Amino acid sequence: MKTLYLECAMGAAGDMLTAALLELLPDRQAFLDRMNALGLPGVRVSTEEAVKCGVTGTHIRVLVDGDEEISLDEHDHGHEHEHEHEHEHEHEHHHDHDHEHEHHHDHDHSHEHEHEHEHDHDHEHSHEHEHDHDHGHHHHASLGDIRALLGSLPVPEKVRADAAAVYGLIAQAESRVHGRPADQIHFHEVGTMDAVADVVAVCLLMDTLKPGRVVVSPVHVGSGQVRCMHGILPVPAPATALILTGVPTYGGRIQGELCTPTGAALLRYFADDFGDRPVMRTEKIGYGMGMKDFPQANCVRAFLGESEDPREAVSCLSCNLDDMTGEEIGFAMEVLLEEGALDVYTTPIGMKKSRPAVMLSCLCRPADADRMASLMLKHTETLGVRRSDMSRYVLPRTSAVLKTPDGPIRIKHAGGAQTERSKPEYEDLAALARKLGISLRQARERCLSLPHTEA
Repeated sequence: MKTLYLECAMGAAGDMLTAALLELLPDRQAFLDRMNALGLPGVRVSTEEAVKCGVTGTHIRVLVDGDEEISLDEHDHGHEHEHEHEHEHEHEHHHDHDHEHEHHHDHDHSHEHEHEHEHDHDHEHSHEHEHDHDHGHHHHASLGDIRALLGSLPVPEKVRADAAAVYGLIAQAESRVHGRPADQIHFHEVGTMDAVADVVAVCLLMDTLKPGRVVVSPVHVGSGQVRCMHGILPVPAPATALILTGVPTYGGRIQGELCTPTGAALLRYFADDFGDRPVMRTEKIGYGMGMKDFPQANCVRAFLGESEDPREAVSCLSCNLDDMTGEEIGFAMEVLLEEGALDVYTTPIGMKKSRPAVMLSCLCRPADADRMASLMLKHTETLGVRRSDMSRYVLPRTSAVLKTPDGPIRIKHAGGAQTERSKPEYEDLAALARKLGISLRQARERCLSLPHTEA
């Protein structure tokens, strides 16, 4: 199975991930030309060689109207924080982009991670750069504004959907941090064009590489505190910590924010599993460099190759329910699926005193097991949840969006073990059936028979 392993020993930011994945491509300039042709307002993407602890890799530079964004906070690494600007933070940060800055946070944190960005700290750039932020480029954009921008880009539909989903993870985290609906969150740093470029670049690279499985190492988040306009915040920043809930992370002696909200959201969205590097025949290795220098090489490493083991680790959580209505159980199942469960199902069982009951089972990635168990305890009447860790054999899967006369239809492909199969997404078939007033079966047959091209 084609496997991608991301080693985040110095955290992760959007530009670091972009650079690491870019090094895996045979023609890097073609990708840069493609990015610069997307039409992102004022954006120009380029690369430069960078050396950390004697190791040579790639650093990504994103210029917006000729300027490189950085964090005001010079210190602080920068954070990306999106934030709601209102929060002001608007922060200054600007991120150096180096790491993304993303931060949407309100807070200014400028962060981004030091790492990169040195910004952090350094950041060299003072950023404010100039623009001091004038915010000039830093307009405060809502989640709806960003989705509209992504929807207008000349990229495959899957890339647009992936990028929107990544921003959705960030907005949900910011929503919980700031206590307001996600559609009222305003992205300061993350909403700027340089951050959009980071997210779109990673989504486009993942679509180009098409790994069958993505495994991410435990994530180094840094330690200490970061200064924002409203005070001092702990590392990892609140939004980053929420996004990484259930993910193996660790701190350490390095002071600063090593993982930005954008980096966290990209890892969370694309990772099939978190853990040690699997047994694999590595074919290519990419180094995505941050800007700041540390005793440890400040980079993300990407390993691409063939996995030796066709199995993947999963956890099965289950509980017995004999005092809940069907609607209540159904709601619990919907919540688990919305939160990332691989599968949720029920089995009729008999309990003591011959009471009919239902066993609720949830399959999930081991990294999500604790979070899923908490959801089961919250949304059911059970007093305990059983956990079994196991492995499963899966066919490598890919997805595509087909353009048909009736509109775009998402298709899932699976192949291997001497078998090939394809299946349209249920939601798209259901929408087509309602639109044409036909049955679901008729919609499926129509979809597969219509002339189409891959988006």
